[in-house]
Amino acid sequence: MVQETIEIGAYEVDAYGQVGAGFSRLIKPILHPQLSHFCRRLTQIDQSDINRARDFSRVITAFQDWIDVNGEPYILAAWGRFDEQQLRRDCRLHGVYDDWLDASIDLKAQYRELRGLPKKRGLASAVRHEGFTWSGEQHRALDDAENTVKVFRKLLDVWRY
Repeated sequence: MVQETIEIGAYEVDAYGQVGAGFSRLIKPILHPQLSHFCRRLTQIDQSDINRARDFSRVITAFQDWIDVNGEPYILAAWGRFDEQQLRRDCRLHGVYDDWLDASIDLKAQYRELRGLPKKRGLASAVRHEGFTWSGEQHRALDDAENTVKVFRKLLDVWRY
């Protein structure tokens, strides 16, 4: 089954580690507008909320406007490559340019190298190993972003951009 992004969430973090505004939106899928039972259980997103969501093009335009404030440079940091790859697939599906994703880094791969781990570590495990408690629901975009920020800020000066 072809997957589509149904939610996007992010936080702004400046060069000093200060956390700024957040961005959170649901996205209405077009290929499979009815969420599967598995997806609803995993994300705790209700079908009625998805039915009221905006389409990918509108949400991504709003997200691009949010990240491109005053034309300042930005880096999109995510735990793994899945989100970037999925967003690129969605951009192709909806006829949206994906060059805004070129400024992306994979924190999961870098974390493995920085900590000298034999394999990549999931976000929840990294949060726990760095001494933090998970906040919110797993697999919800803004909550995942909040927890990624915890690890990101702890290692702020060692990430490679």
